[in-house]
This record gives sequence, structure tokens and C-alpha cells, in this order.
Amino acid sequence: MASLKNIKLKILSYKKTGTVTHAMEAVSAVKMRKGQERALSGRAYAAAGLSVLQRLSGTADVARHPLMRDVRPTRSNIKTCIVVVTSDKGLAGSLNSGIIRKVEAEIMRLNLNQDTIVMIAIGRRGGDYFANRGYDVREKHENISDGVSETEMRMVTNKVIAWHTSGEIGACIIIYQNFISTFEQQPTARQIVPITPKVVSEMVAGIRPARGRYAPKPDEITSHQVTAYTIEPDADTVLAFLLPRLLNVAIFHAVLESKASEHSARMVAMKSATDKAKEMSEDLTRTFNKVRQAAITREVSEITSGIESMK
Repeated sequence: MASLKNIKLKILSYKKTGTVTHAMEAVSAVKMRKGQERALSGRAYAAAGLSVLQRLSGTADVARHPLMRDVRPTRSNIKTCIVVVTSDKGLAGSLNSGIIRKVEAEIMRLNLNQDTIVMIAIGRRGGDYFANRGYDVREKHENISDGVSETEMRMVTNKVIAWHTSGEIGACIIIYQNFISTFEQQPTARQIVPITPKVVSEMVAGIRPARGRYAPKPDEITSHQVTAYTIEPDADTVLAFLLPRLLNVAIFHAVLESKASEHSARMVAMKSATDKAKEMSEDLTRTFNKVRQAAITREVSEITSGIESMK
């Protein structure tokens, strides 16, 4: 049986831990609300931008653009780029491990070799994990700031475009945690290069929630008909401006979803830790009382026995 002093120290330790996790829960709750609002409000913007490309996807000039061509069938040594979006910090439950498992599942599904993969890591956790296992992690970017802007994501977008244009990569996949609700986040993989009508349709469908404030209006649910457009001043000028920005929207939106998921998962994890610390503290308090009562009973018995022996 542990001594009263050791039990008391453990109780104090659990109470201090509960105080810290409760404070972290409160901070994460505030950040979660801001992150959720930003991610959800950005869905309409992302869906509208991608819908523009969906409408133009049937135009012959668009189909010939380098970002919409799959160069893998023409070259056997072409590589695949994977953009991994994780957090820089832990204490968020299975958030990062879920992304890592999703990346590994996609590698197996696509039957990719380690030598044919280049990675861009947004967030330290994913970058360190795959770099330590020998993957070619070309770029590492921090994912600490909650106020990340679309402009900051253009470094990633420009790198993906440069690799695809030069023929080094044939496709690019982004893998991140898609925000469903406060208690549910879903690891999601989306192809962002080459941009095809099917890929854009899947992106738009995945961005807009089925119900709620940001759900599509009834007149928006029907799919857009593919129409041939006349592009002015010319297709190359317009597409050189439009496609990189739409690609950047897709990457930026994935980072917003990941950030909202991170704060939600951390708040839930810290609440669970706080509740567990409180439960352990209460259990140890009961144990402390039992041990103290047993010690008092034993002392009383000894005193009584001593008195009886003196008679």
C-alpha cells in the first residue's frame, strides 16, 4: 500500500495537470471557433472559384493547358508530388497520425515507389515523419500561424506548377484533415494536378457541406453544363492568370480546413485529458481516505490493546 505522502503528491500532480489541460482546452476553444468560421466562410469562395474552372473545362484551349495535361503516360520515370498538411504541435489526439496513415494508404493505392515520390510538408509533424523514413521532402513550411493568408500559400503553388511544367512531376495530391464537425475530422486526399473536370467536380462537391449556412442553394445543386467559351484577349493570357490562382485556392482551402480540424481535435483531446485528470484525482482521494482511516483504526486498536494490557 502506498504511503499517505505519496498518494497526496499524486493527487496534487493530477490537479496541476488538470489545471494546465483545462487552460489549453479554453485556448483551443477560442481558436477553434475562429478557425471553423474562417474555414466554413472560405468554402463558398473556394467553391465559386473552382466552379469557374468547371464551367471552362469543356473549352479546347483549357484542355490543352499544361496544368490540365497528364504527362505520366508519355514518361515512365515521372514522379508524383504529395502535399502533406499536418500541424506543428501535438496534443491533438489522432489528428496527425490519421494524416500519416492516409498518406501511406494513398501510396499503396497508387502503387508508388519511394523513389518516385516528392513531398511538400506544410506542418512539422508530417515533414519530420516522412523525412526520417527516407522520403524526398523537398519543401518544409511551418503551420503555426492561425492567420495564414492565400498569398503565403503561393510559394507552394508556384513550386508545384514549376515541377509540373518542367516535367519532373506528372501529378500532385494534397492530403489534409477535412473539417466535418467539432468532434469529427476526415483525412482527405485530393488530386490538384493535373486539373481535370472530374477533379474539379469532386473538389466542389467536397467543399460545400450538405446542409447548414454554407450549403449550396437549391438552384446551385444542379451541375453546370459544360459549355464552350470564347476566351479574350486570348486563352494563354487568361489561363496563365486564372489556373494558378484557382490551384492556389484549392491548396489554401485545404490549409484552412486542416487548421480548423487541428483546433477542434486539440480542444476535444484536452477536455478528455482534463476529465481523466479529475477522475484520477477523485479515485486517489478515495484511496487516500481509506489508507488514512485504516491507519487511524490501527492506531486506536494499538492504544486500546496497550490500555487493556496495563490493567
